[in-house]
Amino acid sequence: MVGCGLFVLFAAAVITLVYFSFGGSEEESFSGFGPKIAVVELDGVLLSPKQVVKQLKDFADDDSVKAIVIHVNSPGGGVAASEEIYREVKRIRDEKKKRIVASIETVGASGAYYVASATNKIYADKGSIVGSIGVIAEWVNYGELLKWAKLEPITMKAGEFKDTGSPTREMTPAEKQYFQGMLDNMHAQFIQAVADGRHEKVEEIRPLADGKVWTGEEALPLKLIDQIADFEGAVKDTARAVNISGEPSLVYPQKEKRSVLDMMFGDVSDYLPTREKMLEQEVSFFYLWK
Repeated sequence: MVGCGLFVLFAAAVITLVYFSFGGSEEESFSGFGPKIAVVELDGVLLSPKQVVKQLKDFADDDSVKAIVIHVNSPGGGVAASEEIYREVKRIRDEKKKRIVASIETVGASGAYYVASATNKIYADKGSIVGSIGVIAEWVNYGELLKWAKLEPITMKAGEFKDTGSPTREMTPAEKQYFQGMLDNMHAQFIQAVADGRHEKVEEIRPLADGKVWTGEEALPLKLIDQIADFEGAVKDTARAVNISGEPSLVYPQKEKRSVLDMMFGDVSDYLPTREKMLEQEVSFFYLWK
């Protein structure tokens, strides 16, 4: 037993050493010399803007980075998260005057398209999913289930609308009107942001803002994207735009830290609770294509 315990302590010490030696740094990983093009991944459901915004800021402040490509594969996400990333992209484009483009892979919809609209240029494959300019809020009402289980929800509140969206009861007409007003306001913000980012008039964007998605091929004549190209084509075109001759040197942010559980047992992220997995449990508003 003592020997087994010592082995476990030794293994834990080795894992910790490896973790801090190879996965503990949050600094960006750069390779190559001379002018560089940075690549920032916009991947999955956007719930927190912190990591992407930090990566964008760091690359924007690096003079050796001549352009930034946002590699998009996301259905969107939270309203505030999408807006915050959008603002940083627009700041880099308009204030820092550094070229920043979006390359849409499989999906660049809703909040992800919101972000992409702030770039200098949007590239997409012919079969990419683009668009979904709209807002959604969803939750499950399990009031009847509580009644079946003979459970009585108890809510105390001060303010008529404090528990609007409660999953234990139906919404009143006034509450539905209240929520719809919020959705309409966020929708108008989305339309205005895309119009500003794409240098178009609101009147040009509004007819496209019905929540529909299009393929990249369909989105091109609608002026939702600028060019049909894959990631490699987007990088080469961006290199030419910033006068980089030859093959550009690409730099990426270092990957996130891996947990000790990952080091010991492999990737256990599928078995751990995350905010993405709890998405349906929250009353929230999203720029999200589903």
